Amino acid sequence: MRKKIYAAAGYNTIFMGPGRPEFDPKKLMLSFESYLHETAKGTCDQVPNLELDEGIIGSFMPQRFIKQGNLPGFLPSMIPSLLGKPCLGVEGACGTGGKAIVTAMRSVLSDMADAVFVSAFEVQNTMKAVYGADVLAGAGHYSKQRKRGHAYFFPGVFSDRAEAYSRDYGDQYTRMGLAKWYEQAILKARKSPKAQEHFNTNPNLFETGMTPPDPDKFLPFLNATDCSKVSDGATSLIIFSEEGLAKAGIDKGNAVEIVAIGEAEGDITQPPLDPTVLSTTHRAVHKAFDKSGLTINDLGLLEAHDCFTISGLLSMEALGFAEPGKAPEFVLEGHINEEGIIPTNLSGGLCGFGHPTGASGVRELVDLLHQFTGKAANQIEPRTPFGMMISMGGNDITVTSIIVKRS
Repeated sequence: MRKKIYAAAGYNTIFMGPGRPEFDPKKLMLSFESYLHETAKGTCDQVPNLELDEGIIGSFMPQRFIKQGNLPGFLPSMIPSLLGKPCLGVEGACGTGGKAIVTAMRSVLSDMADAVFVSAFEVQNTMKAVYGADVLAGAGHYSKQRKRGHAYFFPGVFSDRAEAYSRDYGDQYTRMGLAKWYEQAILKARKSPKAQEHFNTNPNLFETGMTPPDPDKFLPFLNATDCSKVSDGATSLIIFSEEGLAKAGIDKGNAVEIVAIGEAEGDITQPPLDPTVLSTTHRAVHKAFDKSGLTINDLGLLEAHDCFTISGLLSMEALGFAEPGKAPEFVLEGHINEEGIIPTNLSGGLCGFGHPTGASGVRELVDLLHQFTGKAANQIEPRTPFGMMISMGGNDITVTSIIVKRS
């Protein structure tokens, strides 16, 4: 980085949807404005001297889920001081949150801003899941892939990855790794009151995850337990320069320094060369390592993009924590647990905390911020002062990786 840059004042709403006891699709649900105003207030309340230069808002498919476009126009309603300031909307499928963060960073690094508010959200429970799946299929090459895809499309895409992995490395072995990832996601979500799966009391999580997939009811190689749920929610934080952080009256102990970013884009029109490899994720995370001079051994925390349990396993291999075909073993041995080699997704990740698609990347950075500033619900003492997040859009197409450091 040409200068120091920080993230602070993070706030997540509850991630709402099936699994939360207060969720009832038969009743009037919270509006997207409610989520946006809550997260903005939660962030602003943490800033003694609020002086913002810009606003960024991210969402994937609001034009279809809530029939709303022109999202930058909502930022001044969230934070009145943004009225008359530059505001921008960002979209990158499920990787929208990561894109929103680096967009704010570029303004700070180019000296055009010292404080940029970043928010991201999605409200997806406005329609039945099968119709929502058609909306989310826009994260792929819709005109080329949709008609050939599964009714739920993206679960089908990642079921194909699970099929290839099972074929190469063993069906039972793969299923055990997927089941263990699911178990860990729910156990961590139980410690996170705002998580969608916080109230999941299933006493036999691993056994449930081991249920053989039924293609007649869902998919041939993934269960419902392998999929992040349909979620509504919002999240926000502020990206600061060092001067901006001081002006805001925020102590560095309440912020994290962003030390490196790695971005990579795949070709949405082409299938993966090897479905058992997240090649774009590999490029992005290793760009971040190269820029920071760090390695996986320097990481104390990880936020992985586990939209599906198989993407969680493949992330471990893309990073280098496990050799090809060894991710299930790595997870089964407890290495992603709180006390493991690389504590991962401590608030539950996308499978446990929830996945309002456009919001997840910002939520990941908020959770890293909370862990390194001692404010997390499932607080641990990280082994090192460094953490990484991976924000992935589509089938490993739009990927942003960010490394942060405890200030």
